[in-house]
Amino acid sequence: MVKLRLRRMGKKKRPFYRIVAADIRAPRDGRFIELIGTYDPIKEPQDIKLNEERILYWLRNGAQPTDTVKSLFRKKGLWLKWDLMRRGVEDQKIEEEFKKWEVLQLEREKSRAKEPKKAVKKEEKETKEEKAEAKKEEVPKEQTDQAQQAEPAEQPQEKDDAMEGSDVQQEEKNDQ
Repeated sequence: MVKLRLRRMGKKKRPFYRIVAADIRAPRDGRFIELIGTYDPIKEPQDIKLNEERILYWLRNGAQPTDTVKSLFRKKGLWLKWDLMRRGVEDQKIEEEFKKWEVLQLEREKSRAKEPKKAVKKEEKETKEEKAEAKKEEVPKEQTDQAQQAEPAEQPQEKDDAMEGSDVQQEEKNDQ
């Protein structure tokens, strides 16, 4: 059985993947039948290059994509094309659906581009609120600090009283 899967390449901590058609018995980074694409997760945005013609060929011949490869196909819209082809939809209809999908993807990207700005503004508001709360908390701390400074002055007096009591006890012992 043939699987469409990732083959890890690149340096340590810097992965780069090739999308390959390989026999399921072959090791992850071992022998493969054909190179059908690449995936670079480090680049921003992620770089995905696919050979659609060869991927569709392998899918028609029964190759099964792994979950990760399937998600990459979905990101590129290839899985939509494959699904429509499997259902027997005409080529014109497939192209129309794919164009609609591309428009939706562009709209999603625009809305996502706006969201980080909103998130930054929310974070700024939260930090301002936290600072305001911290200032409110500092005022009672100052009051408690002043109260604590007053208490130590009282404590030595208590010790003196305790010592006086012990002096009295010593005098009583000496008298006996």
